[in-house]
Amino acid sequence: MPGPDPHDDTSRDYEQFEKEQLAQDRGATSVDTADVDDTTAQDLVSELIDADIVSPVPEDQILVHEPSGTTFDSTTQLAVFHRGWMANRDADGEGE
Repeated sequence: MPGPDPHDDTSRDYEQFEKEQLAQDRGATSVDTADVDDTTAQDLVSELIDADIVSPVPEDQILVHEPSGTTFDSTTQLAVFHRGWMANRDADGEGE
């Protein structure tokens, strides 16, 4: 009995389709952090402090992101982290 016809093999098409879908999914869930300047970061961190999501520790000059327990010494780093953290929660359906 002859082997499968190589012209009927669609596995490469399926692999290409999966790669394209993964790229689209990553694009849809990626967070743009290029627009996080110092002013934007300070505003976001102030809002997070007011909402008890971030706790400042003045004696150590750090900020604690309470939901994750992660500490930061930069408002910009914290703002970028929080955006990514929220995007991940939303993608996992936890933000609902």
